[in-house]
Amino acid sequence: MKKENQSSASEFILLGLPIRPEEQGLYCALFLAMYLTTVLGNLLIILLIRLDSRLHTPMYFFLSHLALTDISFSSVTAPKLLMNMLTQSRSIRYAGCISQVYFFLFFAVLDSFLLTSMAYDRYVAICHPLHYTTIMSQRLCFLLVIVSWVLSSAVALLHTLLLARLSFYGGNTLPHFFCDLSALLKLSSSDTTVNQLVIFTVGTVVITVPFLCILASYGRIGATILRAPSMKGICKALSTCGSHLTVVSLYYGPIIGIYFVPSSDDTNDKDVIVTVLYTLLTPMLNPFIYSLRNQDMKEALRKWLHRGNFSV
Repeated sequence: MKKENQSSASEFILLGLPIRPEEQGLYCALFLAMYLTTVLGNLLIILLIRLDSRLHTPMYFFLSHLALTDISFSSVTAPKLLMNMLTQSRSIRYAGCISQVYFFLFFAVLDSFLLTSMAYDRYVAICHPLHYTTIMSQRLCFLLVIVSWVLSSAVALLHTLLLARLSFYGGNTLPHFFCDLSALLKLSSSDTTVNQLVIFTVGTVVITVPFLCILASYGRIGATILRAPSMKGICKALSTCGSHLTVVSLYYGPIIGIYFVPSSDDTNDKDVIVTVLYTLLTPMLNPFIYSLRNQDMKEALRKWLHRGNFSV
């Protein structure tokens, strides 16, 4: 009998966002605008960095990878969310759900590692300016990105394989708008002790450790600034620190609020809404943060627009 029930759980039902039916159209248009802004804004950042030779530096190399990751991260959940809201179909196949878990974790962890690499770049630029070009070589930059991709893939694969061994013959309704790992573990009828242990240990490594490294980097940066006799030598290096710190706060704030602050046994509406912040809102805001608060990006955009006007 269990095998029959288990085989029948070939799909999951996503309850979606806590929105009233009459407001579905409004929110669907809003989320579509946010998703398109995310894709176009981050593509613009990648294009500007590619076209402007002045932006061919380690900081913008990492920023271009962060922009690509943000596009991919939003694309894991946003298209399915929009389709479900438009068609009123809330189902997702088992294979699709498992794939969504893998790519969601992959790009979430990759974001964390890239933000850490960017913090290290700022630390070297401000605390060791004379050795910056030697330390932040092209080889090291490529190595940091490759290691970030490999580790992110390994972490996502580990969680996905552990999830795939679980049974779901007790129910198939997820109180979320995508296949969230924690919601799936609560839904499973199998023993999830190993999964929870891996989430705690691996989560500490890929989220807490990078976050502490970022804080340590900016602690050293702050100490260096206070000891500096003049601000002129480090003003240019500091121009991207404010933008980076803002992005770090937007990324880690919701994650800490959801996964490290105790909540009730059932996934509540607050958790679902906060998840929207770092899956849709944060990737959308990143291009504005880096373009509005960064003089190099504004100059590159101005140059590109000026060139476009002359070509017309």
